[in-house]
Amino acid sequence: MRIGVDAMGGDSPLTKPIAGAVQAANDFGIDIVLYGDESQIRGVLKQHRFNPVKVDVVHCTEVVEMHESPALALRQKKQSSIRIALNDLQSGEVSAMISAGNTGAVMATAKFVLKVIEGIERPAIATLMPSILRNQSFVLLDIGANTDCKPLYLVQFAVMGDAYSRLLQHLDEPRIGLLNIGEESGKGDSVVRDTYPLLEQSTLKFVGNVEGKAMYKGAADVIVCDGFVGNMTLKVAEGTFDLVRNVIKQEVSRSWLSKLGYLGMRGAFQALKDRADYTEVGGAPLLGVNGTVIICHGNSTPRTLRNAIRHAHECAQLKLNDLIAREVSDNLEVMRSARELEEAAS
Repeated sequence: MRIGVDAMGGDSPLTKPIAGAVQAANDFGIDIVLYGDESQIRGVLKQHRFNPVKVDVVHCTEVVEMHESPALALRQKKQSSIRIALNDLQSGEVSAMISAGNTGAVMATAKFVLKVIEGIERPAIATLMPSILRNQSFVLLDIGANTDCKPLYLVQFAVMGDAYSRLLQHLDEPRIGLLNIGEESGKGDSVVRDTYPLLEQSTLKFVGNVEGKAMYKGAADVIVCDGFVGNMTLKVAEGTFDLVRNVIKQEVSRSWLSKLGYLGMRGAFQALKDRADYTEVGGAPLLGVNGTVIICHGNSTPRTLRNAIRHAHECAQLKLNDLIAREVSDNLEVMRSARELEEAAS
């Protein structure tokens, strides 16, 4: 099993993706394929120590820049590192692909090259979020792929999130929650209100609406929302963690007494970092396409990319897409009801 890595993606192309790939090869024994300009990649590889058998390079003549239009990149840059890596994923040359590059281009190209799983209309990006319960995170989706959603899409997100949680969190029956401004079924906008009864009819263990403040208290194992709300939720959480981390650093440095207190609490602070630091998660899977695709922050560190490669390897090994396809099949009746609701509204 080989994992494809877009070496030209991210805010620091080549250096960070290659460093993360080498770390994954050294630490986990994962076979890596780097996509990008071969001469530049091999020049950076000379700075690292690794088993050359574990790292291969595929030359690509084009690069999708971070600011480029996803639609134009899809049409015009057919020799880009993103496109060729996804082509190889589709043909089976690699088992998964990760990129810290242009997120829109990765999503558009993945949907075009890999196609969506039968029964899924919109792929969604999922991520693992920390909770106050030790060793118990929750899945949040969608976090940015779809800003305008219909009830049908949210139902499909719930199905995909359920499958992801079963495999990655090892839960037999994940609890599904709908992110909302209140717990009552009548709360929220029309899309959320119409989604509520559909999830009640599904085979999923739907526990109702979940407020933002309850997410981190273990109210549900999978939280479903549209991509606009999900992305805002994720960015606020990341910003809050950065705020807490920086405030602690500032206060610790103010006096010798604070520094002594920090020494006594160092283990607790490290545990906080391990549980809440979003860079430890690695990347976010694009669920719903016929292949394992992991999307990373543009500013991902080598360690973050290393973890993303491990995550991609795990998703591919566990055959996540097969489980999603089975769960879609189990909920066809609910999806049919959602489509009828949509037709009636139009």
